[in-house]
Amino acid sequence: MSSFENVQVEYTRYLEKERNLSEHTIRAYLGDLESFLSHLEMQKVDDVASITIAHIRSWLANQQVKGGARTTLSRRAVSIRLFTKWATKKGYLTKDVGATLATPKGHRTLPEVLSVVDASTAMDSLATRVAEEETPLSKRDCAIVEVLYASGARVSELCGLDLDDVDYNRNTIRVLGKGNKERTIPLGGPAIKALNDWLKNGRPTVATDKSARAVFLGSRGGRIDQRTVRTVVYEALSALEGVERMGPHALRHSAATHLLEGGADLRTVQEILGHASLATTQIYTHVSTERLQKAFKQAHPRA
Repeated sequence: MSSFENVQVEYTRYLEKERNLSEHTIRAYLGDLESFLSHLEMQKVDDVASITIAHIRSWLANQQVKGGARTTLSRRAVSIRLFTKWATKKGYLTKDVGATLATPKGHRTLPEVLSVVDASTAMDSLATRVAEEETPLSKRDCAIVEVLYASGARVSELCGLDLDDVDYNRNTIRVLGKGNKERTIPLGGPAIKALNDWLKNGRPTVATDKSARAVFLGSRGGRIDQRTVRTVVYEALSALEGVERMGPHALRHSAATHLLEGGADLRTVQEILGHASLATTQIYTHVSTERLQKAFKQAHPRA
């Protein structure tokens, strides 16, 4: 095993055990590191101790030449800075060469958001499917979409829900967010109803010895995975006319936007979404403003 391979194994363990990152983020960071190390090998660099800021900049420049988007370059810069910081702490580098690396500013795009009408249509369609099919998985799928839209939870948070995290007395769920931060999120009547229907009339049929305390299960009885949740949401939203392909994050964006449009303050939405910074939540105010302007131009005679 080469020097780089040893470091990769150790760094992978660090990301998985100590950083509490999602599987998606870990895959992205490790992919960035693999690309960077391949670039170093082409530069005849075969030892972490020999890495310089010039190597990092030449790698990023090479990515840009290949057509990498600014948002991708920005993430890769963050990814490599995290690696050099870790490598310095572990003694592989004598100096954190990535600390001075500037992050390319990505063009911040407004998130995709469903209209209130489209969101209601999607929920009604799922409820109709449950009534027609009366299958355990149709009940599960309805509960998944209702809970995601009601709570604004991340997919990873939904997959991690245990039975003890559902509080019917207060109509809330308890989720474990980024950095192992726990928060409680209220649910509305339709979401509670769909969740209760799944837990009472659907889950017991699917549950096996490997189900443990998981709220949402896959077809074979184990805890549901993120890929399955994404498929469920894609299919639920695909029936909407004029709506581009949207996944679970669109439901999170929609929940935040609809809360703000309904009069919720930024701090409340920040707590519900589990954002560390209020600045992250503020992007939804821009979404609401843009939607208001569009409605104004369509409806006002002097627009």
